[in-house]
Amino acid sequence: MKKVVLAFSGGLDTSYSAVYLHKEMGLEVHAALANTGGFSAEELARIESRARALGVASYRVLDVTQQYYQKQIRYMVFGNVLKNGTYPISVSSERISQAASVAAYAREIGADYLCHGSTGAGNDQVRFDMIFNILAPEIKIIALIREKRLTREEEIEYLRANGVDFDFKKAEYSINQGLWGTSVGGKETLTSSQTLPEAAYPSQLTAGGSRRVTLTFDKGEFVGLDGKRFENRVEAIRALHAVAAPYAIGRDMHVGDTIIGIKGRVGFEAAAPLIIIKAHHMLEKHTLAKWQLFWKDQISAFYGNWLHEGQYFDPVMRDIEAFLESSQRTVSGDVFVDLHPYRFVVVGVESPHDLMTSKFGAYGEVMSDWTGEDCEGFAKIFGLQNVIWHRINETE
Repeated sequence: MKKVVLAFSGGLDTSYSAVYLHKEMGLEVHAALANTGGFSAEELARIESRARALGVASYRVLDVTQQYYQKQIRYMVFGNVLKNGTYPISVSSERISQAASVAAYAREIGADYLCHGSTGAGNDQVRFDMIFNILAPEIKIIALIREKRLTREEEIEYLRANGVDFDFKKAEYSINQGLWGTSVGGKETLTSSQTLPEAAYPSQLTAGGSRRVTLTFDKGEFVGLDGKRFENRVEAIRALHAVAAPYAIGRDMHVGDTIIGIKGRVGFEAAAPLIIIKAHHMLEKHTLAKWQLFWKDQISAFYGNWLHEGQYFDPVMRDIEAFLESSQRTVSGDVFVDLHPYRFVVVGVESPHDLMTSKFGAYGEVMSDWTGEDCEGFAKIFGLQNVIWHRINETE
């Protein structure tokens, strides 16, 4: 038998694919789940049980959580990446590490085919196809749901005809939970006017009052919470999530342009990512020079959009990452954040690299290393070119 590696999630589409690939195409199916930090031990055990019941030849969990942090998340923090100023590209950024790890596994076991369960109407098909083609160009791609244009009902009917009768009842809301946030889709996100109800979000409000937390950054990386330092940066993110999620912080609705050209809308909650990004940005305002901040904003917007569209392996991304990492050498210190139900406030920072130090003067209050005469001369020279233009063209 020829081998196929199936990017497996345990849902309807990949369950259908597991059976069809073996029964109808005569392939030896090797299911691989790429875990980027979004699955609990119980969920992983349930998904493995489902894969075994579907008759796959093998099942493997590829734990790429640390790789996901090192290769994507930390650069999204360095760049304060929020797509359209809103969305921390939670799920879309995960797909890079997932697709890359599945492709590597397929080459490792000598697979003849790679299969994913994406439909033809979304972004993931593009991300998976591109990355498979880059990292394993010799392996043919199969995308049954896209190729056969299957409906949900047709998939369920086929599985039942083949003795598979899992509970494939369509959930009212589609949840994609990961280390860098959770996306939520439902009937409301298919409209332009409605928002998700409270019950749709996985983290419910259970905390009251307010709480101040201290985030510690070292060269741009979030490394500590309330005085406790984490050598494992993934655990730092999880610790902040555990504190902030009960406040129902980080909810919003993202509207953007999909890779395939249509507009898309999705709800999300990302308590830890939004707090980290906003705290990090505040620390940068205090520790970076004007033009560092300016150019970071320009290239970070491009970086986030290109990452969202699956173009991680474009060589320009390595160039941008080098710039982002270089810019972080002074971004160290503590940031104080107040948590409240449904919102948070970045209060202030303490850093040995704070450029707002009072010994160089206080804005609008005190001059230090300059005189009034210096200011008068500076204003004259700084505006000289515009003065010349207006005098020459005064009739206009």
